[in-house]
Amino acid sequence: MDECEHSADGGIHSVDYSVDYSVDYSVDRKGRAGHAPARLLRVAAYPVLLLAVVSVGVAALWLQWDPAWVSSLFLVGVIAYLALLERLIPYDRNWYPGKAEWRWYGIYFLLTMAGSGLAQLLVALAVGLISPEEPAGHLWVEIPGALLAGSLVSFSVHRLGHRNALLWRLHGVHHVPEKVNVANNGVNHVLDIVLAQGLVQLTLALFGFSRPAVLVVGLFVAAQGYFVHANIDVRIGPLNHLLASPEQHRLHHSTDPSEAGHYGSDLSCWDHLFGSFTWYPGREPTAVGLYDPTSFPGTGEILAALLHPWRRRPAPGLRPE
Repeated sequence: MDECEHSADGGIHSVDYSVDYSVDYSVDRKGRAGHAPARLLRVAAYPVLLLAVVSVGVAALWLQWDPAWVSSLFLVGVIAYLALLERLIPYDRNWYPGKAEWRWYGIYFLLTMAGSGLAQLLVALAVGLISPEEPAGHLWVEIPGALLAGSLVSFSVHRLGHRNALLWRLHGVHHVPEKVNVANNGVNHVLDIVLAQGLVQLTLALFGFSRPAVLVVGLFVAAQGYFVHANIDVRIGPLNHLLASPEQHRLHHSTDPSEAGHYGSDLSCWDHLFGSFTWYPGREPTAVGLYDPTSFPGTGEILAALLHPWRRRPAPGLRPE
C-alpha cells in the first residue's frame, strides 16, 4: 500500500509500506551490530525512557519532591542513559565527539543551563510565581493541555528562528556541528535559550498551569529534547507521526533543504499541521550541519559565536527550510 508524505519543500513522496525499510540506509555508518542484545536495545530504548518519565513524574508528585532537584537529577540521568546508548547502539560511529569537542560542548552546556535559569528568573519577575501550587482542574487534564501549549510555542519560536534573519544568527549556532549527538544538544547561543524557554514558560504561566503539571511536562520535554538529538540507532515507526524522534531531528539538521523541517522536539503533530514534516521510513540525511559553513564561527570559537549576532558583516542567508 502506498502513502504520500508532504515535505517542507512542498513535494510529495510516495511511501511503499510493502518494502522492508528495516535494512541499513544510514550514511557514513561503520556497520550495524546484529546480535540479539543490540536488537533488544533498539526496541526497548525509547519505551524505557518514557517509562522513566512517567515513573519519576508520579513519584515526584506523590512524594512531593523538590521540583528543582527532581528536574536537575532527572536530566543528568537522561543524558547518562542516552550517552551509554550512543556507545551500545550508535547510528553513526563517526559522530562520536572528540576530546576537544567534549570541552567545547561542556562550556556550551553550562551556558545553556545558565540561559534556562535566566529565562525562568525573568518569567518569575514578570508574573510573580510561575505557576499556582495546586491545579485549577484535574491534573491529568492539565498535563496534556500544558504539553500542547508549550509545544506549540516552542515549535513556533524554533521555526521563526530559521526564517527570521536576526533570530537565525542566534539559533544558527546550534547547527554548526557536522554531527548530531547528545553532547552537542547543548550547543546554543545563550540568548536563543533565554528567548525560546522564556516564551514557553511565560505561556504556561499566563495560562495558569499548576506547578505539578509544569513539572511533569518539563520532565517529558527534557527527555525528548536529548532523545531526538541522540546518536542512536532507534526507530519508533508510526509513533513518528505523533512524537519527535532522532530519525526526524537528523533531517532537521540536514544540509539539504528538501530534507530539513521538523521543528518540534517533543511532538511532531505541529510539523504535520504546518507542512514541515518531511520524514518517511528509510529517509536519512545526506549530511548534517550548516548549509553555508562559512556563515558562522566554528564550534570551538565560543566567544566569536556568542558575539556573532552583533557582527557588522550580514549573514549570507538563512538556513533553507
